[in-house]
Amino acid sequence: MKNYKVDIQNLDTRSLKVLSKKEMDELFRKYQNGDKEAKDELVNGNLKLVLSILKKYNNGKNNLNDLFQVGVVGLIKAIDNFDLSYNLMFSTYAVTLIMGEIRRYIRDNTAYRVSRSIKELSYAILSFKEKFQNEYGYEPNQTDISRALGINEYEVSYALESLTPTISIYEPVYQDDGEAIYLHDQLPDKKENNDLRDSYILLNESIEKLKEREKDILVKRYIVGKTQMELAKEYNISQAQVSRIEKSAIRSLKKMML
Repeated sequence: MKNYKVDIQNLDTRSLKVLSKKEMDELFRKYQNGDKEAKDELVNGNLKLVLSILKKYNNGKNNLNDLFQVGVVGLIKAIDNFDLSYNLMFSTYAVTLIMGEIRRYIRDNTAYRVSRSIKELSYAILSFKEKFQNEYGYEPNQTDISRALGINEYEVSYALESLTPTISIYEPVYQDDGEAIYLHDQLPDKKENNDLRDSYILLNESIEKLKEREKDILVKRYIVGKTQMELAKEYNISQAQVSRIEKSAIRSLKKMML
């Protein structure tokens, strides 16, 4: 097995031993007969298997030292439960357990958690989009998706947004020869905007007072993210009419919020 470029604190990964199948089988027989030192040799002789799996997660977002420890836990579970009588390669069996431990750790330690129902919906949408595109040769729009899956277009947008990865507020959004501009520099100071909550409440109440079509078009334009052309096709009217309805709705909102 080749050397893996994964930096683990206090571990020289290049000097790790790799066991042959014959050595593995002999050590498993010893361990299953009560030899505890054989287990240590099995663990040490399969650390490169853990490292090979860690390559997939070496993206700068995960703490590899922590993931390595978690991966070793999965390795130990695999050693404890491996049955020689099935004549199966240990690595084939162990990879599943090691990856399972790592994925569980990452899932349980993310900054936020998406509910299972939203995850299932998002993947159902992706599956439908792939099948639709294979059949018709173009990507379905949100109306196609909502009709096919029996959900509204806001749910489609919400589910797809749940797949967007989070980023740190200290992520640079612009870098030139001078100092970098970070995401947190672009965020509003809530201490200086205490009146925003009241504005949001007033805006919501004003939207509810709009005519049904005006409200519907504003929601689809600014929440769902549809274009005027898409709405014109949906309502069977011209793009100019959509634009007039949108402008009228915005003017009404401004009057109600004065």
